[in-house]
Amino acid sequence: MDVRPKRTYEPAAPSEYHRVLVDRIWPRGVTRGAHVDEWARQLAASGKLRRWFGHYPGRFDEFGQRYTELLAARIRKLRELRSRAGEGPLRPVYGARDTAYNDAVVLAEILRRRRRSR
Repeated sequence: MDVRPKRTYEPAAPSEYHRVLVDRIWPRGVTRGAHVDEWARQLAASGKLRRWFGHYPGRFDEFGQRYTELLAARIRKLRELRSRAGEGPLRPVYGARDTAYNDAVVLAEILRRRRRSR
């Protein structure tokens, strides 16, 4: 299963099967629909959680735990994305500058981990 997060601002590769934006708001400077197949804002971290995290690396592990708990209530959407990932490369895309510490990184790991555990 090929699930890797990618910045929204990076161009889509022809080999990418499905790009899903996982931010609550549309990224600045990105034309609506450009290089995004789906906008799953229901999978975005809550505003309160994002503000608490603030992309501070020291809080990333706890952010991941809290975000995972939040995603547990959205199991239907996660199953849908896992199914898509089984059909071809899935790219959770995000607008954050930080490529290592963001919700798309956590989401990609959740999707990969659940698939491996089956």
